[in-house]
Amino acid sequence: MTRLGYQIPNFTYPDVGPAELFDVVAKQAAAADRSGFDTVLLMDHFYQLPMLGDPSAYMLECYTTLGALARETENVRLGALVTGNTYRNPTLLAKIITALDVASGGRAQLGIGAGWFEFEHESLGCEFGTFTDRFEKLEESLQIVIGMLRDERPSLDGKHYHVKNAINQPPPVGRVPIMIGGAGEKKTLRLVAQYADESNLTSPSSEIPRKLDALAAHCQRLGRNRAEIKVSQHLNVCIAESHDEAYSDMTRFLAARGFDVETMDKQMLDQILALVIWGGPDEVGEQLEAVMANGIDGVTCSLPGNGWIPERVELLGETAGKVLGIS
Repeated sequence: MTRLGYQIPNFTYPDVGPAELFDVVAKQAAAADRSGFDTVLLMDHFYQLPMLGDPSAYMLECYTTLGALARETENVRLGALVTGNTYRNPTLLAKIITALDVASGGRAQLGIGAGWFEFEHESLGCEFGTFTDRFEKLEESLQIVIGMLRDERPSLDGKHYHVKNAINQPPPVGRVPIMIGGAGEKKTLRLVAQYADESNLTSPSSEIPRKLDALAAHCQRLGRNRAEIKVSQHLNVCIAESHDEAYSDMTRFLAARGFDVETMDKQMLDQILALVIWGGPDEVGEQLEAVMANGIDGVTCSLPGNGWIPERVELLGETAGKVLGIS
C-alpha cells in the first residue's frame, strides 16, 4: 500500500510546450522512482482545477500517461489520485487498469472516487447527476471492477450499470490494490470499509483522528478487520534546499495564477501558505512528523509549485523517507 506517494497535479511548466511535455513528466516520475517514493499518481481530470490553474491549462489524460510512465519507471506503483468514476464505464475501467498492470509488470493501483468537478462534467458532456447518484454509481462500479480485477466474471443488474458475466482476459499480473479517495464519514469511509485496501484522505490534519474513528466504526459494523486497511493523507508540499528558496518557489507559483504576494493582504497570504507544507528539508520533515503523529500510515504528496524540477522531487523523497523510516 501507499506509504509515500508522489502525485503530479499539473502539466503547465515554464517554457514547456506540447512536444517537450511528456519528457518533463517522465523525469518527475523517474526522480520519484529513485528517491524513495513507492507510488506515482496522476489526477484524473481533463481540465485543471481551481487554485492550480485555469481550465485551459495543460492536462494530460491520466491512464494514457500512466501507461507511458510504466516504461519510464521500474519500481513505483502507478495509479490515479483518484479516478473519477463518472468518466468511464466500469468494465472499460477494469480493462484499462488491467492493461496498465500488464504493461508495468504488476504495478497498477486503482484509486477511485465518486467524482465532484461539476464544471468539467457539464463542459465535456459527462453525466454529473446528484450526490446520491454518484455514490450509488460508485458502489455499483466497485462491485463490477473489483470482480473483473480478481479474475471473476461479475454480473450486475443495477440501477446504473448492467453487466452479464463480464470477462477480463488477460487478468492482471498481480493483485491490484484498491484505494478509495475522499473523507466523507457516512458514505465514502463506509465504502472503504467494505471494498478497499486503502483510504486516501484530503482532510485537514486536525480532522484525521475523527476520520479514523469513523472508519473503525464502519469496519466494526461490517465485520472488517480495520488493520487490513491502510490510510494515507494527501498533502500539498513545496520543498527546496532552503526556507527562502521554497518561499520563492511558492510565490512564483502564486504569481503565475494572479496572486501578487507583495500587495496581498497578509491574512490572506497566511491562509494560503497554511494550506501547504513548505520550507527547507528540516522544516518539511518536522511538519511531516506532525502529520504522521495523527495515526495515518502514509502520505501522498504533490509539488504543484516546483515538482517539474526533478531535484525537488528527489529532495522530498529523501526528506519524507527519513520521517517514514523508509530511506
